[in-house]
Amino acid sequence: MQPTFKPSPAESPALSAANLGGPALKSRTFRCMGTVISLALPADDCGMRDGEPVLEGAAAAVEHIFSGLDATFSLYRTDSEASRLARGEVTLRDTSAAFRARFADATGWRLLTDGFFTPERPDGILDLSGIIKGYAIDQAASALESAGITDWCLNAGGDVLVSGSPGPGPGTPWLAGIVDPQDRGTLLSGFALGGTGRFAALATSGTAERGNHIWRVGAGRTGLHPLDFRQVSVAAPDILTADVLATAIVAGGRRMLDWATDSWDVEVLAVLGGGELLATPGFRA
Repeated sequence: MQPTFKPSPAESPALSAANLGGPALKSRTFRCMGTVISLALPADDCGMRDGEPVLEGAAAAVEHIFSGLDATFSLYRTDSEASRLARGEVTLRDTSAAFRARFADATGWRLLTDGFFTPERPDGILDLSGIIKGYAIDQAASALESAGITDWCLNAGGDVLVSGSPGPGPGTPWLAGIVDPQDRGTLLSGFALGGTGRFAALATSGTAERGNHIWRVGAGRTGLHPLDFRQVSVAAPDILTADVLATAIVAGGRRMLDWATDSWDVEVLAVLGGGELLATPGFRA
């Protein structure tokens, strides 16, 4: 899913043409994990630091993290650990500590979601792609923080994590717009991230772009089953929770939606098969 992303307009009782576009940003993009990753910083923060342009250095660090994880976990790369495991050339015990740690993360989420999120495909192949993109975003955030970069937006194929504010002022939020799965040129809703709010992450999952590709335990040989929701967007304090729960709610339907909203600090916007919307108060505001 590909939510659009833009800075929010300056907070003012009357918006003028000069501030409708929001603060000026600069961004860099690259392709990895089968999608486009974009890093945006406020333009005023994109000068030189230690003789290197801040944005270029930050984008290079983020790309390095994504590329390294893709090399290990992608089932589309024949030389990856994931592919070697899928072919039976190694056992899980033979994989790297990093691979086993992400497997432990994924199985932990399977327990927390009663199997609606699972790393095992119906054909028995271990597929950690449902957790790796969120993990890559989280690791990139740590790298940006270590570099002293405090205001940024990272968008990986529509899964978004922000820090700080696009400016001016620490209270200005970033604004994520969620695309209508039935009309990709229309926005269903906007959601403020960062600033002084408690939510920094937004993830969206569904069938609008790739069809019904989300499997779950107990759904037969293919793992596929009729879905209650065509698209689900989850806002959360962290990207891993948002990413996993968006997938789990699509897989688990209304039962998992109720469980997620009762058990986690999240806001959810779900699109039913006929286009009707279910939304928690944060999205209705």
